[in-house]
Amino acid sequence: MSQQDIQRLSKKNPILKPWDIETLVGSFNCMLTVYVVWVSGLELDANRGLDQRNLVAAVQKVEPERQYDEIRGALKEVDVSRPDKVELDEFVELIARLRTADKAKQGSGPAAVAAKAFEGITSDRAYTGRTVLGSRQNASSAHTINEDEREEFANHINFALSGDADIGYRLPIDPHTMQLFDEARDGLILSKLINYSAPETIDERVLNRGRKLSPFQVTENNNVVINSAKAIGCSVVNIGSQDLAEGREHLLLGLIWQVIKIGLFANIDIKLHPELYRLLEEGEALEDFLKLPADAILLRWFNYHLAAAGWARRVTNFSGDIKDSENYTVLLSQLVPAQCSREPLREGDLMSRAELMLQNADRIGCRRYVSPKTVVNGNPKLNLAFVAHLFNTHPCLQPLEDTGEHAELDDLLFRNQEYDREARAFALWLNSLNVDPFVNYLFEDVKDGLVLLQAFDKIFPGTVPWKRVNSRQPLMRFKQIENTNLLVDLGKSQRFSLVGIQGADITDGVPTLVLAIVWQLMRANIVQTLASLSAQGREVTDRDMVAWANKVVAGKSPAIRSFSDQSLASGHYLLNVLDGMKPGIVDPALVAEARTDEERKRNAQYAISIARKLGATIFLLPEDIVEVKPKMILTFIGSLMALQK
Repeated sequence: MSQQDIQRLSKKNPILKPWDIETLVGSFNCMLTVYVVWVSGLELDANRGLDQRNLVAAVQKVEPERQYDEIRGALKEVDVSRPDKVELDEFVELIARLRTADKAKQGSGPAAVAAKAFEGITSDRAYTGRTVLGSRQNASSAHTINEDEREEFANHINFALSGDADIGYRLPIDPHTMQLFDEARDGLILSKLINYSAPETIDERVLNRGRKLSPFQVTENNNVVINSAKAIGCSVVNIGSQDLAEGREHLLLGLIWQVIKIGLFANIDIKLHPELYRLLEEGEALEDFLKLPADAILLRWFNYHLAAAGWARRVTNFSGDIKDSENYTVLLSQLVPAQCSREPLREGDLMSRAELMLQNADRIGCRRYVSPKTVVNGNPKLNLAFVAHLFNTHPCLQPLEDTGEHAELDDLLFRNQEYDREARAFALWLNSLNVDPFVNYLFEDVKDGLVLLQAFDKIFPGTVPWKRVNSRQPLMRFKQIENTNLLVDLGKSQRFSLVGIQGADITDGVPTLVLAIVWQLMRANIVQTLASLSAQGREVTDRDMVAWANKVVAGKSPAIRSFSDQSLASGHYLLNVLDGMKPGIVDPALVAEARTDEERKRNAQYAISIARKLGATIFLLPEDIVEVKPKMILTFIGSLMALQK
């Protein structure tokens, strides 16, 4: 580097003297030469850019005392010219920013305070247990990261994905730094985490793997993450693949928590654990119990065991009611009395008592998600995760007897079983519209009409006369029916086919009629999206969608006449649609002949994951393709058609 270049860098970074820059340049070039020889995977590209994955090691070679998070924070203030690469000028600027931050911390004047404060948060106490992240684009904007949650989520990922063939070399993630967010940026870890929580959601054959992925490959992986997260029930409103690629910490932490929670809640289901029937309170109808979300069932389970232990206290939350560890101690002793004593109750210090309680949990393999600190502080997410883990490993509920208990349960659970898959897809679609409250059980959660009226207003803005809507809870039955009658009238005004459907049918949860109106809402949403993307704004019909798909597969597959065509069961037609949209996206070597249901299912899984990779929001399951469910296949083709337009 010439003296002119050194003077230029010195002027740009005044905290560094020319001799400092000469030393940095020499160290940078020498260090990289050594690393290329000695360190696997660390090499410069043709433009002598350093991969950001190796930046921490590079900086620590020059300034060994530097920590991961301060290096990472300084990098955020540097305008890098290429994604995931750091060039020499940028490396020098990074060191300059680190030293500027050191100088600011040493002072006590306004500059030092400003270096620490965001949005009026200036006290040390306000920073306890969280990291505050600023925005270069908006200096007044800041987001907080709970450090305890970040640590435990990293621990969960290390546990769940240890030894994975594709990402095992990147683990363990250091739970005490921000490394979690950097590792999650390329979509691989998040995809694996989704499959851990909801197995087979993603066909991993579609993922782009490797130590060096292009920005386009990262976008494809993150498309898979976003659309698969929607498909398992995560709320990903206002989160895009670029947000993940940029490592936006608050969004990533929220998404990771949702995925972990879905895995923890997966078995809190009366169909999988019929013995949950024992948690019904006196006089409570089973239908009302089934409306409870998983966290409410966990509280019910917790209190059931406290009562069985003869303990007077009860829990109503996962925060204040568990801070003193007394309820936890009694719960553990009731679940596994041979290994978990009530000895911690004798300890007066809360932190020490929490540690003794967690030692009990460790004896039964359940010391996960919480620490003495997060118990005493009452972190609601981590304590919820801890209780869910206890339930999943030690439910300790007596099996039902072969009497009337089973009869009532079987009658209710299997009465609507034939509609389960369709109801699941429609519930996920409603949740993707960000309706409130979250839809867990379609037939129960739409009875008051409020969720469906919200969906209607999002699809047909301004058409719902909200002054006529009853919203104050709890709603009496006649008020619910007023809402659902309004919904039916609005549907008829949009030419929905609602012959014979009354508001009371929705309030009564009649499966076929609820599905009929929700399907027409979903179809209207698809048709509106396609119409908005067409040049003439013309309404798109089912026949138009079939014609479009046949045009895309021309020369690859025989044409279909409708979405009821039984040839769709093989998955070949849908895979050819995808390959027609983007030639080469389908690997022929991965396509099965479809002689058996298992082969057809593999093809369907492959097609769904490729569609999500392209950016489509897909809610159907592989079984919907194998069994040729016309409505669900229409949603698949409609989503692809929207992408193509």
